[in-house]
Amino acid sequence: MHSMIDLFAGCGGMTSGFASEGFDPQLAIEFDLHAAATYAANFGEDHTLYGDIATVKASAIPKADVVIGGPPCQGFSNLGSKDLNDPRNQLWREYLRVVKKANPKVFVIENVDRFMKSTEFQLLLAEADGGSLKNYQLSFGHLNAADFGVAQRRKRTIVIGSRIGKIELPHATHARNPEIAGLKKWVGTRSRIGRIPEKTTSTSLPESTVEVFGQVVPGTFKGLDIHLGRTPTPLSLERYDHIPPGGGRFDLPDHLLPRCWREKPTGTTDVMGRMRWTLPSHTIRTEFFKPEKGSYLHPQWDAAGKHRVNRPITHYEAARLQDFPEDFLWCGTKIQIAKQIGNAVPVGLARAIAQHLKQYL
Repeated sequence: MHSMIDLFAGCGGMTSGFASEGFDPQLAIEFDLHAAATYAANFGEDHTLYGDIATVKASAIPKADVVIGGPPCQGFSNLGSKDLNDPRNQLWREYLRVVKKANPKVFVIENVDRFMKSTEFQLLLAEADGGSLKNYQLSFGHLNAADFGVAQRRKRTIVIGSRIGKIELPHATHARNPEIAGLKKWVGTRSRIGRIPEKTTSTSLPESTVEVFGQVVPGTFKGLDIHLGRTPTPLSLERYDHIPPGGGRFDLPDHLLPRCWREKPTGTTDVMGRMRWTLPSHTIRTEFFKPEKGSYLHPQWDAAGKHRVNRPITHYEAARLQDFPEDFLWCGTKIQIAKQIGNAVPVGLARAIAQHLKQYL
């Protein structure tokens, strides 16, 4: 079994994927209380540190085979500074500090797709070129979660650093066009949410709390506990009813268009969109419960009007589209759990990376 450390761990999407491939988490660090509580509920409080990574002493950092995580970027402006002592690079300093102390054979950085155009990425390359990462060879590029069997199109930057020989990024196992030799067809939303009840039974979480890190937080919730409905207005319901699978705001008749959309005839094409059963969803963001923020309407809709599910996806459905297991536990309020789900690395993508690394470890 290979040991691992998860930095900026969130609710544990990356750990979930790696743990499913037999990796053993030795340390996880997360600054957000409710995300850290969710992580601890699923993987254990004993190795979970809730707090600022900068306050973690070197003596608390164990050796590990792998370090994973995605340090937040301080914007994506072309700052030009590659100075590790620039205070804007503090979280990167901390990531590199942990890598230096843990001395992993491999580290993995996950970040947004535009990360490779950022100053932080240039900083990383500079550290590999004679700096603190000089013993590591880097591979990097974009991976789409849908290309690895996740029922969601989510493009992320992945960096693999290795001191045991260069490790290229894993190759796709799935594709939109199945005729591509040797690849499977993209997985549609039906595979993840097709069996979840169409009707929601509540708009609020159950009354339940749990103590973690000496503090009381809402939780733990699982499965249908977070299958939460909303109370849309009659106008919203009428809008939803006009939108077919793959459609969006351009399917609305003029009298149902808000003024801001009527005056913007192009762009924001996925707003008020409806998913398709046969294709992966678009990226699940932190406000997936608001159809005006993207393609978040439930995929069930028939042209005859006999069977339409006119609501956005629920927290449970969003978690399943992020590939979290059905029995995954959650802590926090509705908003906090939605943030955890939207910010997570899809479990299936993390699993594919872990599976790939095992060959080299």
